[in-house]
Amino acid sequence: MQDKYFKTTIACFLKEDDNSWDFNDENLNDPCWQVKWQLRQFVRKISLGTYEETISTVSEKQQDGPRLVIGKGLQRVAAHVTGKTRSTTPFPVPNAKDENIFGHKITSWESSRRGHSFLSNLHLRNGELVIHQTGFYYIYSQTYFRFLEPENDSTVGIRKKNKQMVQYIYKVTDYPEPILLMKSARNSCWSKDSQYGLYSIYQGGIYELQENDRIFVSVTNAQLVDMDQQASYFGAFLIG
Repeated sequence: MQDKYFKTTIACFLKEDDNSWDFNDENLNDPCWQVKWQLRQFVRKISLGTYEETISTVSEKQQDGPRLVIGKGLQRVAAHVTGKTRSTTPFPVPNAKDENIFGHKITSWESSRRGHSFLSNLHLRNGELVIHQTGFYYIYSQTYFRFLEPENDSTVGIRKKNKQMVQYIYKVTDYPEPILLMKSARNSCWSKDSQYGLYSIYQGGIYELQENDRIFVSVTNAQLVDMDQQASYFGAFLIG
């Protein structure tokens, strides 16, 4: 009996009759239609169970995952600000130096989407990038030093004076004074035969930043910094 039922069932699925899957009064008494209907209900039940388990698992992962999951993708937290000029005009040196930091803070960053600059879930205030999301950030900066010897310089033909170039990256927290994160220094003596002295300092690192922390760049010999947008820049992005 079982063997006969098995062969009959297989025969039902071998029939090339697409209408036998449809629900109507004529099919109710058809043994083949009953077999196919039971199979379809079974597949539907399994599919719905799998779908519900998948949705449940995804929901749990979203609850345990990072809070930056919004909509279909991750919220981008990043900023890249550049010098404001395409020329070789250095940024103005502040009249008063902040005694709590080394060097002079660079405040003349381009914060709009002009050129290569952009801000995404960070903002720029008085030369400082303000953090809105606690996490680990990669922070970086490059400053481009350009020095032009005056034609009437009395040192020409003797020896040009060494230029000490130092770049600092600070963070500002609830602590009373800014905290130094990184510094990079060079002491260069350019050739007496060169018209320009050119040098770039780049540094970067990963640091944990809290909401409302601020980061900024300062340099020595600020009058030598060239704020060309491709050469002097500052940025940070959230990595975790």
